[in-house]
Amino acid sequence: MSLTTQFYTMLAMAGMGGWLGLALDTYGRFLKRPMRARWVVFINDFLFWVVQGLILFYLLLLVNEGEMRIYIFLAVLCGYAAYQSLFKSMYLRILELLIKTSLSIYRFLIRVGQLMIVKPIVGLVHLLIVILLGTVNFLWRLTKWAFQFLYSFVKLLLAPVRFLFRILWRFTPFPIRNFLAKIIRFLAGFMKKFQNIANNIKAWWLRRKKK
Repeated sequence: MSLTTQFYTMLAMAGMGGWLGLALDTYGRFLKRPMRARWVVFINDFLFWVVQGLILFYLLLLVNEGEMRIYIFLAVLCGYAAYQSLFKSMYLRILELLIKTSLSIYRFLIRVGQLMIVKPIVGLVHLLIVILLGTVNFLWRLTKWAFQFLYSFVKLLLAPVRFLFRILWRFTPFPIRNFLAKIIRFLAGFMKKFQNIANNIKAWWLRRKKK
């Protein structure tokens, strides 16, 4: 291994030591160990060190084709110590600033999304519901008025027939009147039974629907 390669290797490993310090602080800031279960911390630690080891060996492969020397570990320790003594406090402040800025941007985007997307959609849905209910109410009132008008019109048309029927009823013999009255009472009783059956079926259906 040439001196140039050894020098580049030392620089790369010192940078790797600084990277390890930076990654450890970032990892610890986001992991929040006291709030996590032990098995979660163990799995995260294992994956973290596996990734860092892969990065280290990939960097070595690029610099000196993967050759291991004792000074490589010393360079990593020197880089880590340099980070701890010179850059740690500054990096932690920058990290906190970035986290707060990211959270502020996230909250701002959420509010903008609510104001520009969610609230207009909710307002549109409410407007459609109001229009639909108003249309249904208008159609119901129109239908009710039409039936009332039709009933009054038919009643007006049948007024002469009713008057004629009353005159004929007065001149109808009593035996025929009694017979017709019995038929009318029978039909009225039958219709009442039919109405009771329909009401019972409706009540049963409503109870079944509630269940």
